[in-house]
Amino acid sequence: MLGFTLSEEQEAFRLAVRDWAARALAPRVEELEATETFPLDLFRELGRLGYLGVGIPEEYGGSGGDMVMRCLLIEEIGRVNCGFGAALLGHVGLATIPLIKFGTAEQKERYLRPALAGEMLGCFGLSEPNSGSDATSIRTTAVRDGDAYVINGSKIFITNGTIADYCMLAAYTDRSRRGAGISMFVVDTKTPGFVVSKKLRKLGHHTSETAVLAFEGMRVPVSALLGGVEGGFAQVASTLEGGRITHAARSVGVSQAALEAALQYAREREQFGQKIGKFQAIKFKLARMAMEVETARTAVWRAAWLFDQGVPCMREAAMAKLFASEVAQRVTWEALQIHGGYGYITEFPVERFFRDARLMTITEGTSEIQLILIARELGL
Repeated sequence: MLGFTLSEEQEAFRLAVRDWAARALAPRVEELEATETFPLDLFRELGRLGYLGVGIPEEYGGSGGDMVMRCLLIEEIGRVNCGFGAALLGHVGLATIPLIKFGTAEQKERYLRPALAGEMLGCFGLSEPNSGSDATSIRTTAVRDGDAYVINGSKIFITNGTIADYCMLAAYTDRSRRGAGISMFVVDTKTPGFVVSKKLRKLGHHTSETAVLAFEGMRVPVSALLGGVEGGFAQVASTLEGGRITHAARSVGVSQAALEAALQYAREREQFGQKIGKFQAIKFKLARMAMEVETARTAVWRAAWLFDQGVPCMREAAMAKLFASEVAQRVTWEALQIHGGYGYITEFPVERFFRDARLMTITEGTSEIQLILIARELGL
């Protein structure tokens, strides 16, 4: 990886995922986008294939491999459909990694193994109507009552929230300790008091289902406390650097899709007696788009490789996420521009790429938050 080339195993995996996405996912994209639904059958198929466990040790029920391979999975799926990729990220990252690192043996057996096998779908409940980038301002509380906790509050923008089987839920167990008093719980979504109050409609990512959740006197056993300890949110937050890397991979995926669509259109569309790809204005657009996509991919692979070596890579992860997400917006913008009026109608996929890319600089930490992280890593 020092030369940024894939191993034979990684390349074979990339091609296998690309083949699966083209065969199983691509033919259903229009239907899924129109109905704004996440295909649970395809999710379960990925579990049976072992793809959900890529980058996770076999001792936990994973398939082995590394973070680079997980990025390849997300990029290839994001290349076909960003919404499906977002739902997968919410599951294989935020809903499973905390269980691997901090879950009790019982929690791993009950939730982690079925999650990696595609038998359970997870979500991560952190954001609230009045709490976004500042996670410490959440208002959801969990009050100890004998052998249980009583949870009250709400969450918003929760990927998979409408259809998840379990939720990694953040709540204050000690309000006197700002931030440090936030604990994580693993909650069964069938628990009385767990309410899906609304399914959100979005500009893009239609294949990813997003919800508003409410907790009304929800009583969960003490065993639901992640790792069996209060105040564990700081530990969970440390796992988010891996999420930034895979999020960046999804940005590369939609950028690659937009570049390919623009190249094809430029080779076919004729104006003024020649293919528009022959005009310098279009050539230069495509050349710059290709340069930025490849540079973003390199940043992702480097961050993933560092992660696999166990090297702290907060800065590299933030850089990859920031750069790849902003590249996604520029490349999809130019792809639509190259298509002209055809890019603005739904018969061509570039309008979907354009809509999907807009979310990339917002989720998993806004661009502004990534800049703060990078500056902090520089000692500023």
